Amino acid sequence: MMWSVLLLAALGTSAIAASDPPSPSAIEEQSLKQLLEIRRVYVDHLTGGETAAQMRDILLSALETSKLFVLTENPERADATLKGASEDLVFTEVHSSSDSLNARSNAGTGRASTVSRGAYAGFGVGESESEHSAERRHEAVAAVRLVNKDGDVIWATTQESLGAKFRGASTDVAEKITAKLKEDFERAHRLGLAAKGISMSLSPTTELPAQLALRHQ
Repeated sequence: MMWSVLLLAALGTSAIAASDPPSPSAIEEQSLKQLLEIRRVYVDHLTGGETAAQMRDILLSALETSKLFVLTENPERADATLKGASEDLVFTEVHSSSDSLNARSNAGTGRASTVSRGAYAGFGVGESESEHSAERRHEAVAAVRLVNKDGDVIWATTQESLGAKFRGASTDVAEKITAKLKEDFERAHRLGLAAKGISMSLSPTTELPAQLALRHQ
């Protein structure tokens, strides 16, 4: 009887544990580890305005420079596909402001009798100033995601920019996307090393999957 009770309790605990959804940190860790399995990436055509095609070309160039993956124009050979949307806008930002100061003071005394007398004083100040300016601005935004062959999203980011000191808004967005991807890729490496009980940081000489794939071809 006691064994039956213990068995039922154990089975009930296992059922509860199996029904519990994974935590957000566990999902993120699993997605990061899948980045290490990617060797080839196909960058799909981005949706958005007329500048989406230009953003795709800039993003391709930034990813190629990073050497994170081998980029392919054949989606059938890719381990994952980068999809998303982008927009590159030029607009005019209008600023207007006005300041004004007004003050007025009046005083008077009077007395009615057979002899009339009175005193009155008045004081007034008025000043106003207004400013109006129009500034041409440039803004780019892109939301992209990496999708594996099973259709699962394993990585995603949204980046925007008003332009940097030495590059335009679209180029800055592409650089931010690449930098975020590289940062998460290095996190995935550290997670993999930690799982093996190895403590080390990713150095500039560490070979990335794209480099390893090219070296073994």
